[in-house]
Amino acid sequence: MSVRIRMKRMGRKHRPFYRICIMDRERARDGKAIEEVGFYDTSVPDKSKRVSLKMDRIDYWLSVGAQPSEKVNALIKKVQKGDFGSAAAPPPMQAPKQPEAPAAEEAPAEAAETTEAAAEEAPAAEGGE
Repeated sequence: MSVRIRMKRMGRKHRPFYRICIMDRERARDGKAIEEVGFYDTSVPDKSKRVSLKMDRIDYWLSVGAQPSEKVNALIKKVQKGDFGSAAAPPPMQAPKQPEAPAAEEAPAEAAETTEAAAEEAPAAEGGE
């Protein structure tokens, strides 16, 4: 009997959750496991908390000849080193854009300013005679 350390998919559609299990190589992906030694939850934002492994049990199974899958081997190395990288920070929050005032409202304001300036000049011209 060849034993593998691999992931068993749980969860629902578009929300995967994996249990890391010791299984017979010929079992189905979601079949009966010999032992469950951890989990991997992809939806946790903190990368260091996505994986939980019982390293003492994994070391035992590796010592008796169990072969980890590629993905599980990568997770084991990351847990041993404590090197999970960092999640990308979300983009900074920005205030919503204010709608711009239509150009039609600005034109009468400019016309009012020109009529006020003309009104101020007219009395000065009359008094200067």
